[in-house]
Amino acid sequence: MEMAIKTVLLFSATAIAEIVGCYLPYLWLQGRAGAWVLVPAALSLVVFVWLLNLHPSAAGRTYAAYGCIYVATALLWLASVPIVGTYLATPWRLLAWQ
Repeated sequence: MEMAIKTVLLFSATAIAEIVGCYLPYLWLQGRAGAWVLVPAALSLVVFVWLLNLHPSAAGRTYAAYGCIYVATALLWLASVPIVGTYLATPWRLLAWQ
């Protein structure tokens, strides 16, 4: 049980590092943030790669499990964005979202 909790926390940290590393350059490309955000974005992607090296077992199973955590984290991230978050407020809307 303890190993499962550690693994889920590792997957969650990896997903957050990947999302931040991709979201910050997106803000810069849209002109909503200065070029300085590229530095923390690069650092976040370095942390992401480092965390990937810490994942246990075979790469295929690890990637599939990480994918589930990544999708869940991305949906939580979307729910925190005010415009999208109001639409995702109810579970049935999340399932029907197209």
